[in-house]
Amino acid sequence: MRFTLGAPRAFTVSPDGERVVFVRTGSGTDRSGRLWVLDLSDPSGPRERVVADPEVLLGGSAERLSAQERARRERSREGASGIVGYALDGAAELAAFALSGKVYVARLRSGTARALPVPGPVIDPRPSPDGRHVAYVSKGALRVVGSDGEDDRALAEPEDGHVSYGLAEFVAAEEMARTRGFWWSPESDRLLVARVDDSAVRRWWISDPANPERPPAEVAYPAAGTPNAEVRLFVLGLAGERTEVIWDRGRFPYLARVHWSSDGAPLLLVQARDQQSQLYLAVDPESGATRTVHADGDPDWLELFPGVPGWTPDGRLVRIADEGGARVLAVGDRPLTGAQLQIRSVLDIGASDILVTASAGERASAPETGETHVYRVNELGVERVSEGVGVHTAVRSGGVTVLVSTSVDAPGSTARVLRDGKPVATVADHAERPVLSARPVLTEGGAHRIPCAVLLPTGYRDADGPLPVLMDPYGGPHGRRVLAAHNPHLTSQWFADQGFAVVVADGRGTPGRSPAWEKAVKHDLALTLDDQVEALHALAERFPLDLDRVAIRGWSYGGFLAGMAALRRPEVFHAAIVGAPVTDQRLYDTHYSERYLGDPAERPEVYADNSLVTDEGLSHAAGPARPMMIIHGLADDNVVVAHTLRLSSALLAAGRPHEVVPLSGVTHMTPQEKVSENLLLLQVDFLKRSLGL
Repeated sequence: MRFTLGAPRAFTVSPDGERVVFVRTGSGTDRSGRLWVLDLSDPSGPRERVVADPEVLLGGSAERLSAQERARRERSREGASGIVGYALDGAAELAAFALSGKVYVARLRSGTARALPVPGPVIDPRPSPDGRHVAYVSKGALRVVGSDGEDDRALAEPEDGHVSYGLAEFVAAEEMARTRGFWWSPESDRLLVARVDDSAVRRWWISDPANPERPPAEVAYPAAGTPNAEVRLFVLGLAGERTEVIWDRGRFPYLARVHWSSDGAPLLLVQARDQQSQLYLAVDPESGATRTVHADGDPDWLELFPGVPGWTPDGRLVRIADEGGARVLAVGDRPLTGAQLQIRSVLDIGASDILVTASAGERASAPETGETHVYRVNELGVERVSEGVGVHTAVRSGGVTVLVSTSVDAPGSTARVLRDGKPVATVADHAERPVLSARPVLTEGGAHRIPCAVLLPTGYRDADGPLPVLMDPYGGPHGRRVLAAHNPHLTSQWFADQGFAVVVADGRGTPGRSPAWEKAVKHDLALTLDDQVEALHALAERFPLDLDRVAIRGWSYGGFLAGMAALRRPEVFHAAIVGAPVTDQRLYDTHYSERYLGDPAERPEVYADNSLVTDEGLSHAAGPARPMMIIHGLADDNVVVAHTLRLSSALLAAGRPHEVVPLSGVTHMTPQEKVSENLLLLQVDFLKRSLGL
């Protein structure tokens, strides 16, 4: 679990500043999450206590997950068990969570937890702000029950097997980071509820070839250029009232964000299918009518960001926008930041300031390779809250902030609790310590100043001479691998200790530098390969890299990049490990593929050129065939195994030798420890064979 077991996460601070709520497993080897509270008002000092333990609540029984819950966890890349998430009432005194398909509520002051007698399997239970009710989804219905377990009832039931209420559709959960499908009103008297109808979405079938007696799983998968699920939004009252929210769904079909707080009307962010225009809409809950608060447009695409949109306490819109060549924080019509920062998320909207995370922009006074910091922003200026080289984030309520920090020099993370800026406690971290230490050198390479991390074998000396090179990128949109943190580089360091110089490069398309940097890949994903080559050659002037022995490995987009490297630049790359590759964007989902490549019906040549399996894509292949190991999980419902099978068929037809490693029962996450361990050993053996080591 990449040393996440035993580490605290999912923090919430109570509005009164007395409690910090979080999830943590029992130890660094225990997968089962427990719900914890850190009492800050205890007379003897801050004290941690467990308020819900799955081992106790289930009486030692094994946890059972529904197919929908497994799919939800796959979308959120959740590999732990037990309590993996929770929701609180407005006072942070009542918590609700799903465990083994049941609704549980925990009273945080008393530390008592119990199951509510409701029909299951249950997904995403959430208390009302006043703590009197809990809403949840079961079998596609949005239901509500008293927090005492009384008066359970359905507020909306699916009309047929293609409809669900209160759940996020596939592309919202996978690509928009919207995992929710219902939202309580601040007054606790009604909810905004998404209705999803996936009847128009094409069906794919994910089989289990290792167990032919099992029927294949049916998946509604909206591949590029094909129909999406229809998403509508309703205001549902607790007495059964139902009002539809009206907007131009034909022009703006994507419901990207929903925000409902006491600072303003319900707020929606809806997006056009081409993602080049979007509207911020205020909703009248009585009539369902909407009015446009703000409209955005971009000739490439509009990014979605965590924490926005929202309202300030005085009713101004908070958003993140691309303006003046930078990603800025805007409040009302005024940008509060400039080109020095690249805003990444909004963490909290306070009465006197806004808490954000940001990276140094292209016009920053000094590069901060791989760093992300926490800042306070208001009309008077910008103040950095986090200290030290690293990756930082935070959670805040009132005067209490939980600041979570990682650094390059030490494994794991540190969660410090600050009151009015002064440390008052540290949340314990029980994660295992790695048996090796990562020593990345964070730098920039090439004319484009590509962020890079270089890792050499432990104990390497200059007299040892040049080393075979392993490029280890993700290298694509939405994924940053060059981080000023220790644990993300552990696998790269392990490969380095097998005798390689490992290079991780975040070229154009990866987030963090500027909007233009990210959007340079519009219609041309091959730019990401160009930047890998540029970084490699630039770093060879400063590090002991043997350019006659260069391999590349990657997963997902990194797998696509590795396959493209071996096929299109064999004079640079001599072997490739291609993991779960997106070989043909026509087989990937609408919201992702169409963002970068457009509509495949309108631009078929763009899709063909950015493919590894079409004749046009393979026409870029040149020079000698390089050894290629292709790895794919057969249970992957995100990047389906058809990507690898079509690549293998195309390579075979072209007379290009390669190896295919099918992983039975493995999804896109590969969470199985033994599989992951042996897969690493298999990759090292392949690299040594292929490079003649």
